Amino acid sequence: MANTLFLRLEGPLQSWGERARWSVRDTAPEPTKSGVVGLIACAMGLKADDDLRQLSRQIRLGVRCDRPGVVLVDYHTVIGGVLSGKGKIKKTASIGKAETVVSRRYYLCDASFLAAIAADPGLIETMAAAVQSPRWPVFLGRRACPPARPIYEGQGDYPSLEAALADRPLRLAGEPRQVQVRAVLEGEPGRGVVRRDEIDSHSSHTFLPRHTRSINLTLTVQPEEALCT
Repeated sequence: MANTLFLRLEGPLQSWGERARWSVRDTAPEPTKSGVVGLIACAMGLKADDDLRQLSRQIRLGVRCDRPGVVLVDYHTVIGGVLSGKGKIKKTASIGKAETVVSRRYYLCDASFLAAIAADPGLIETMAAAVQSPRWPVFLGRRACPPARPIYEGQGDYPSLEAALADRPLRLAGEPRQVQVRAVLEGEPGRGVVRRDEIDSHSSHTFLPRHTRSINLTLTVQPEEALCT
């Protein structure tokens, strides 16, 4: 039975906030675990904190950066979003209208990632069915970022996340060639880089630390048109 689910995360815009606070809404260079868990939870129709927390604990995530994309910064203004110390909307002294909040939001433009999700085979089957027939619309980090294609990319049985990501074909335009592709793998506690993207409470926006490591995979490009035949 399959122990790994593959998702293709590809679209005109993606945004995977990792340290987004207040007026600066950043994006990580690749999908975060909290973002991927949120996507799967939408497909499964889950929204309770306990359900999201349990789902996050039951899976391990690896992400291959097939096309990293470029960073786009969007300038936003939001009226009526500034609260005073008393919890009331602040108003300008000159005209008495609600103050305007300036916000900068970061996106990845034209990026494509392959996510490998390792879990118990029973959960893999449940998630695979959900992402192929989602209960709620799925999105790539933010609701304004729909995927450009169906996200389900298959299942398989692999000894590790690294083996799973190394086995799947790399689809890029151009002639067949060997390239190095960066991948980020979830590791054992205490080993690797610490990231705070393990869901603790969605409603309270709190997260726990998670350890990851980055590797380079040497893959052979298979032209997109050849895979479609």
